[in-house]
Amino acid sequence: MAETRTDNHTFFWIGTDRNGTRVKGQTEGPNEAMVRAMLRRQNINPLHVRKQTRLFGIGGPRKKKIRTGDIAILSRQLATMLGAGVPLVQSLDIVAKGASNPSLARLVDTIRDDIESGLPMAEALGEHPRYFDDLFVNLVAAGERSGTLESLLDKIATYKEKTEAIKTKVRKALFYPSAVIIVAIIVMGILLYFVVPQFQSLFRGFGADLPAFTLMVIGLSETVQHWWWLILGIVIGAGYGFVIARRRSRRFRRALDRVVLRVPVVGTIVDNAAVARFARTLSTMFAAGVPLVEALDSVARAAGNVAFEEAIDQMRGQVESGQRLELAMANTGRFPSMAHQMVKIGEEAGALDSMCGRVADFYESEVDAQVDGLSSLLEPMIMAVIGVLVGGLVIAMYLPIFKLGSVV
Repeated sequence: MAETRTDNHTFFWIGTDRNGTRVKGQTEGPNEAMVRAMLRRQNINPLHVRKQTRLFGIGGPRKKKIRTGDIAILSRQLATMLGAGVPLVQSLDIVAKGASNPSLARLVDTIRDDIESGLPMAEALGEHPRYFDDLFVNLVAAGERSGTLESLLDKIATYKEKTEAIKTKVRKALFYPSAVIIVAIIVMGILLYFVVPQFQSLFRGFGADLPAFTLMVIGLSETVQHWWWLILGIVIGAGYGFVIARRRSRRFRRALDRVVLRVPVVGTIVDNAAVARFARTLSTMFAAGVPLVEALDSVARAAGNVAFEEAIDQMRGQVESGQRLELAMANTGRFPSMAHQMVKIGEEAGALDSMCGRVADFYESEVDAQVDGLSSLLEPMIMAVIGVLVGGLVIAMYLPIFKLGSVV
């Protein structure tokens, strides 16, 4: 008789123990009913049991990444439906069913199930820190406490849209020259590996001395032909090491961020973008009624630049000890005079949130103009660099032919 095989699955559960304390965890079992029975035997009353969705698997569908823009749209949709009087759980269900991204739909389903089981929305979002940072969770918690969740979600959506737009501008400023330089290096490698050897075999029959420039290019070509695997390995290893170091080493990120801020033109763009992000985040937090010291803590983690994060932490310590925000900003030496003077006016007028919003608007428009100007400046410069590199190779290969023609 064939043996029946029962597959176990992982179930996420939320329940209460014998003292009424809320507990949660994961348990393996063949089905939901068995998991509930197992929990009851452990004196746990299961309130909610959900089978974990398998995101990766052989032959399974590829997981689509959840982007910051998806979270901004989610916030905007929830704010709209809550403002129209739709209950929160029903709003989440509508968003999940209408989501074009399956990963986002699963995420919203998970949040909805947690809220249905009794968790506050802020706590349910806090279970997914990869998508909802402390700033997002703190704002939602403030909205739940004050009964203004829909307006706070609207502010979050605006904040996400603005910060994502500024990040896109900065990426555009950095990506375009980097991409063109990488393409130029690849073209140079192809020419050195495939084209130069053809000329080299032609030059052997000349029986004359080759120009020094041509000999240098031929030597470079021979190096690429013999050691291409080592060169490629070094490039890949350096790129991988850079990504890992930037992800894991705070010291490396600090050094890198400081170097980027000193790069002409690009450093100014990154600097203004960080000031705009600081002002936008602080405006959103303060408008939500979050105390200034607590708001600065969230603002520091959302800075996106280690140099600015450390400066904001320094500000938070000074504000906590009784210093005015404007003086704390000036003491860091990181913020432009206009920014902390406008913050000073906002503090004196009792309108810090609106004044920070104006600062953010100004520096966001500055970044827009600077990125457009940088693109116009870089295009002819990059074309000139590519022309020198590729043209130099062509000249090096044709110099012996010109020399031979003059001898004849």
